[in-house]
Amino acid sequence: MSEYVIDDRQMPRFRVHRKTMIDPEIFAKERSEIFDHSWLYVGHETELKKPNDFKTRSVGGRPLIFTRDAKGQIQVWLNSCPHRGATICREPAGNARFLTCFYHGWSFSTAGKTVSIPGDDGYGPDFERPSLVAPARIDSYRGFVFVSFDPDIVDLRTYLGGAAEYLDLVCDQSAEGMQVLDGTHEYSVRANWKLLVENSYDAYHAVTTHQRYFEMVVAARGGFDASGLMDSRGIDLGNGHSVAAGGASTASLFGRPLSAEGQAERDQRFEKFRAELGDAWVDRMANARNLVIFPNLVVIDLVMGVLIRKIDPIAPDYMEVTSWELAPPEEGDELRKQRLDNFLTFWGPGGLATPDDVEALESCQRSFAGVKELPWSDISRGMHKPIPFSSDELQMRAWWRRWNELMTGEKQPEEIHEPLNETYAGRRKTPAVTEA
Repeated sequence: MSEYVIDDRQMPRFRVHRKTMIDPEIFAKERSEIFDHSWLYVGHETELKKPNDFKTRSVGGRPLIFTRDAKGQIQVWLNSCPHRGATICREPAGNARFLTCFYHGWSFSTAGKTVSIPGDDGYGPDFERPSLVAPARIDSYRGFVFVSFDPDIVDLRTYLGGAAEYLDLVCDQSAEGMQVLDGTHEYSVRANWKLLVENSYDAYHAVTTHQRYFEMVVAARGGFDASGLMDSRGIDLGNGHSVAAGGASTASLFGRPLSAEGQAERDQRFEKFRAELGDAWVDRMANARNLVIFPNLVVIDLVMGVLIRKIDPIAPDYMEVTSWELAPPEEGDELRKQRLDNFLTFWGPGGLATPDDVEALESCQRSFAGVKELPWSDISRGMHKPIPFSSDELQMRAWWRRWNELMTGEKQPEEIHEPLNETYAGRRKTPAVTEA
């Protein structure tokens, strides 16, 4: 039996040892066993609008250059000069035909080729001029770009499993292709990164933790029916991915109501998709979903907008978080304005939700100092139910089973629950376009 997880199907009970949140050796093992053997999100293709645009990112503990080369191809390079190791791109973003290391002046194209070495004649005619180094694997799914440092990992589509369907539900919301808007939310949390993974699709905490926000919603709507949270499912998507998926009544629970103009535009846009995609699929598109792609990518799609969140572990008790807004480029000014307002007032680092979550996670981390006396956290909610809601904890248990498998080699079977109904299983009328 794993020393980290108790997965008792008889009681039933699911527990996670709190040393997984504080132990430096476990943190180091996560880097080698999880982040070195998973597909990891780098960025979205639409962040790189022009040839030679670049962004610098930290992925799996490595500094990377995320760029579009002169021919328009997406490239990812290690942000380290092959000469003596200095950081090549020291700005978070920019556009440059050549990427030049400030230390000794070696210069590279955005396609990774060496183009200039000062004093080149000092190396001799047979010296092999090194190019930039890429991660072992680079691939994308509908604009979402991933890398893996494992050359033998399964292909990205296989890795995504059932999570690809939920990316399709997001990406199908634009005929032109969803785009990441300019600007980011960046903040840090003095807590273990896995706590934010859990929090990102934990509907159980919403009403109690975010009281100020729901008071605002009640004031705007004239009331709030929390029973709508029961119109939902926690769903295991395989490979550690899972989702808290909402039904029709959950779509409008979060965010202030749209204006009549904004709501009419949103409804009209979705209606236009019905002929091509089918009623069942468009009905699902209009609903809410909180998706986690193992290990550290979060995509949250509510009526208030679509959030992409990347969680970067820095230390056992410290993480850095970056978030972007994904939107259909063809939407009107009024709907865009309201989308961005909700993005700021709910998800922003100074908004009405994120500070609450940060305080909750940091308080958990502080309390883990008592791990000897209280060693286990409980994630059992909903194990006994035939239909687990998103306010249950199935989605977290699915993630932790995959974590435990990679860390210990122990593989546990999926939980057995009732099959999904049409609300959560309606199919797309035509196949999704999955090319990058």
